Amino acid sequence: MAKYLTAKHPGTGGSIKTCPEDFMVEELPLYAACGEGEHLYLEVEKCGLTTFEALKRIARALQIDERAMGYAGLKDAQATTKQFISVPGCSPEQALALQLEGIRILSARKHRNKLRLGHLAGNQFTIVIRGVDSDALEKARDILHILEMTGVPNFFGEQRYGSLGNSHLIGQAILQKNFEQAAAHIIGDPDKIVHPGWQKAATLFSENRLSEAEEALPPRMRDERNLIRNLRQGRSHEDAVRRLPGKLLRLYVSAYQSHLFDRMVAMRLDAIETLWDGDLAYKHDNGACFLVTDPAGEQPRADRLEISPTAPLPGYKVKLAEAQAGILEQALLVKEGIQLEDFRLGSGISMPGERRPLRIPISAIVTSQQGDQLTLSFALPKGSFATSVLREVMKPDA
Repeated sequence: MAKYLTAKHPGTGGSIKTCPEDFMVEELPLYAACGEGEHLYLEVEKCGLTTFEALKRIARALQIDERAMGYAGLKDAQATTKQFISVPGCSPEQALALQLEGIRILSARKHRNKLRLGHLAGNQFTIVIRGVDSDALEKARDILHILEMTGVPNFFGEQRYGSLGNSHLIGQAILQKNFEQAAAHIIGDPDKIVHPGWQKAATLFSENRLSEAEEALPPRMRDERNLIRNLRQGRSHEDAVRRLPGKLLRLYVSAYQSHLFDRMVAMRLDAIETLWDGDLAYKHDNGACFLVTDPAGEQPRADRLEISPTAPLPGYKVKLAEAQAGILEQALLVKEGIQLEDFRLGSGISMPGERRPLRIPISAIVTSQQGDQLTLSFALPKGSFATSVLREVMKPDA
């Protein structure tokens, strides 16, 4: 993704996530808890933890089933984040009394239903970029003004593809039923691994020295260890991969969907605000999509960022665009050698797919600079990533 929507404007450079306090995310709830019901909505501040790890620690402390808990969105570990989760059968007093490392319970209020993924309006970000030049504030403001007028390219970005940047390759191999390749990607390419124990294990695995590879893996890599153990015990690569947690397998296939979507964004980046004949346009006020049969007539609404063209997260139920827009989408699937029906994988990892806007609005922009530190604050809708804004502002690959 070396192309930029704001390519004519130089970036600020610099670095982010020097410490968790430099990257703050606050979830904007879709609705407030009503004050009654069997579920308890907790506003949680966490630092240096994934959402899943925070859920696990809270579940253990409250002695509840983690699967009964709910959350609206996943938040980065390398950040300080505030988000809402729901827990069943718990009093506000119990929750507020918790003392957990890396976690603070800020509020607790009852509600009737479990919190579901996607039940949020968006996120407010406050991010410090360190090591910038003296004119970084002016550069950032110029770029952010363009993004405010045109919209932010809705890339998933690198954080979607795992620590080795290959989660989408695992998903692709699963989709193609090449489970031996999927296993190799899961254990990882030794040349791309920094951790010495993991690197040693990956090297041994590539040499088919399975017992030694299992022994060499770091203790935290339980899923990888189970994969190798199942292979060592004579199970097929398909059986060993499919025995991994369904949540993890879905993550891999979802990463491949994201990769295909990012390629569509890149292909239409030069005219990301322009509607084409046959586009399925996204209404930003309610998330509904409709077929564009009169691009010129609908373009004023796109110019006001009320609607945007979309691309598919491919899946067995997703609707593809038609006419000019549909040709581009079909061509990508043909190039990849896949069909939408291939995403019907069974075993709880089938992916129906959905449409996603190629761009998203940015709001509540505030900027400031002190010395070589640039601070940006802005809000984005749910399902979008601050890295899409930062890559335009910083232009790390320019």
